[in-house]
Amino acid sequence: MSSKINWLVTHTSPGALVLQQWLTENGISYSLAQKYTKSGWLMKLSSGVYYRPSANGDSKPDWTEALQATDIQLRLPVHLAGLGSLTHQGLSHYLSVGKEQVWVGVKSKQSLPKWFREFPDQNWFYCGNHKLEIVPEKDLKVIMVKGKALKASCPELAAYEVVDAIGKLISFEHAAELFQGLVNLSPRKVQSLLERSRSVQTNRVFLFLCHFYDHQWVQRLDETKIGLGSGKRQVVEKGRLDERYQITVPEKFLAKQEEQRNG
Repeated sequence: MSSKINWLVTHTSPGALVLQQWLTENGISYSLAQKYTKSGWLMKLSSGVYYRPSANGDSKPDWTEALQATDIQLRLPVHLAGLGSLTHQGLSHYLSVGKEQVWVGVKSKQSLPKWFREFPDQNWFYCGNHKLEIVPEKDLKVIMVKGKALKASCPELAAYEVVDAIGKLISFEHAAELFQGLVNLSPRKVQSLLERSRSVQTNRVFLFLCHFYDHQWVQRLDETKIGLGSGKRQVVEKGRLDERYQITVPEKFLAKQEEQRNG
């Protein structure tokens, strides 16, 4: 038992989430985990979900622990996405009010365990990316958040996820404000994402916002290789039609473009 406790102490930190599936894979059975719980080595959150208490008892797991455990211990394809990823890479200057929005990139939220979906005091914002095949080695990176190494969207994917969530998780205006600061995106990565994307509307809005802020990298995109479909798309209600991309956008965006063209 002492060797397994040593393993537990070596492989976890105070406050870290510890899942029974992972313990079992590493030789700590359910019954042994119950003994560790009774002796204070582990604290139980829910069935099969524990955390390692700190000496003074003030370290409890937060959303970073939940995300890291789901990725590393369960090996599920999940990552910090969209607004959350931009924020923790210093690319969001939008001052959030109230509880932090934690965006989670996952194929289907139903593939996530119940304990994650019902994690205490946490409201997750799920990004589906159903019309984009993510290539982990290209689109994801590891960033440090609150001392935890988390898998996250690269800035280009995060921008795509933000645009894809307009009208669902974020307003057009908020997404546009985020785009204003994305002056250093990689045109190669953006090109790759938009070529893989099967969402005509997301592609059009992404390109509209690129051109609206006239970022230098947009000049290096080849739009002939990006699926833009045909016909009009209503992005915002009571918006005005942008002739170039055939999408409705808030009136003020087209009015500003007209002002710029008229000097």
